[in-house]
Amino acid sequence: MKRSVLTRYRVMAYVTGVLLVLLTLGCIAKYGIDIDGADSFVKVVGIAHGWLYVVYLIFAFDLGSKAKWPVGKQLWVLIAGTIPTAAFFVERKVSRELEAKATDPAPAVAEA
Repeated sequence: MKRSVLTRYRVMAYVTGVLLVLLTLGCIAKYGIDIDGADSFVKVVGIAHGWLYVVYLIFAFDLGSKAKWPVGKQLWVLIAGTIPTAAFFVERKVSRELEAKATDPAPAVAEA
């Protein structure tokens, strides 16, 4: 498995996790505290999280299929982008597990 597969999953896990935390805080501000402007914030962040979550799903599925994970583990990683802060913990666990298995592509050797 290439290191780039793990790297792009890690980036999307962080992006999805941050957006979900912001969305959660925005919903608390909108519905719990009734802050002005929270409605538009929730709308923008919600749309961004929704689209980027789809990208996260694609990258997480690609990582899981290349790492040959069982279905249960694959589902847990896919669902982690919907639970606030879970993406951070799952990403850390997955990264530690797969870091040793990830390889950099070998440099091309020129023949003289």
